[in-house]
Amino acid sequence: MKSQSIVYLLALIFIVSCSTPQRPDIDFEQWGKYWFQGKAEISSFDLTQYRYGEAREGEAVLIFVTEDFSRKKQVKLDDPEAKNSDKISVLKMNQTRDFVTGIYPYHMMLSAFTPTKEQSQGLKFTASSQEWCGHTFTQLNLKSGDSYNGKIFSYFEKEGDDSFSFGGMAEDDLWNLIRIDPKQIPTGSVQMMPSLFYQRFTHQEFKTEEAFIRVVDLSDGRSQLEVSYASGSRVLKIDFEKGFPYQIMGWEESQTKTDGTKEITKATRKGLKIVDYWTKNKVEDEFLRKELNLRN
Repeated sequence: MKSQSIVYLLALIFIVSCSTPQRPDIDFEQWGKYWFQGKAEISSFDLTQYRYGEAREGEAVLIFVTEDFSRKKQVKLDDPEAKNSDKISVLKMNQTRDFVTGIYPYHMMLSAFTPTKEQSQGLKFTASSQEWCGHTFTQLNLKSGDSYNGKIFSYFEKEGDDSFSFGGMAEDDLWNLIRIDPKQIPTGSVQMMPSLFYQRFTHQEFKTEEAFIRVVDLSDGRSQLEVSYASGSRVLKIDFEKGFPYQIMGWEESQTKTDGTKEITKATRKGLKIVDYWTKNKVEDEFLRKELNLRN
């Protein structure tokens, strides 16, 4: 009986996985030649980040790479071949921002994990911020449909260690959807959770807002994703190449404060490299940072 139960469970998992809707109208043969070559795409950016009412010069880095992810645990699998029924392919984005405010530095990182072939919202989003006052960590996990559970660990008393939940789309999913295929981006009015970076800068409550999404043509070779929140407080614009692999060329975040002043954060690409960076960890590999035009 026990063996029959195991067989039934495996069959059920197989049926469920096979019935999962796939992303339509994507040439995954072409897609895979770029994204499944065992390397990551790294792009560096000159960053102007507004913080405490002033523009700060810094650097940002976008790292895109595909990984085998655990459906159940929502973490990278150590041995994907041994857990085939639990495996799902995701596109991971790591975004870092480094800048200085007066005497002390900020080091920030955002990660997004979005299924490559399966038609699903992002499975997991994390963000961390380190500066001399302390550090914080936030994590969102998709539970079903568009329902997320979240946790924040912060040194601020008001935020403390807290849990929350929401239904809707995460703004941080948009970066991966551009790279998978811009046609995957839902346009029009959506309920959206603003970026985890934005929450960190503003310390606002974790809740969705109505936002309007559109994709416009900038030129023959470039498009722009624009997200405008109904509150009028935030507009995000991401510039990307029209053709595959839809590389991101820069972005702009505009925040309108309660007194009417506007703060604009900008990033402009300055370097690009396709490399298996996890194997380039020796002193002799540091020249690769110069090829990306990174300052430090």
